[in-house]
Amino acid sequence: MMQFIINNFSDILGALTSIIAGASALSAITPNDKDDKILSKIKSFLNIFALNIGNAKTA
Repeated sequence: MMQFIINNFSDILGALTSIIAGASALSAITPNDKDDKILSKIKSFLNIFALNIGNAKTA
């Protein structure tokens, strides 16, 4: 599993970036708050996964 991630890191990173960009665009164009809350949870999970915690968090 780890070897797969290492070999395909750029593809995985590109896919995750595309998913977040698409979700952000969808959240921006829809008027309700439900999708905003879901996107916020996804972003917080990715921040933890990327070790953006404590002083490393973005404003």
